[in-house]
Amino acid sequence: MVDPVAPGKILTMESLNDTSWVTTRADLVSYINLLAQEAQAPSCGWENPSLDRYLEALAAWTDDMDGYFGNRGEPVPDRPDWSLIAGMLRAACFYE
Repeated sequence: MVDPVAPGKILTMESLNDTSWVTTRADLVSYINLLAQEAQAPSCGWENPSLDRYLEALAAWTDDMDGYFGNRGEPVPDRPDWSLIAGMLRAACFYE
């Protein structure tokens, strides 16, 4: 998919698993558009395919993110950046 916000950038569904490229608000818009496309695929494999389950998982992951960063040996960010927000949105697809 050609990024509609940055036409010179090519995005694939694999772009969803690495959020390091999400550094601007425009990148986050592109990322969210990719998530929406993936969500429409019947075989997307999301653990939380309904909006209510997705939002519950997003809240739960956000509440538990200290553990996520602790398990990775990384500090918990004091201030979220665009990449962290994308990572939170991705985690909610699968978090139980």
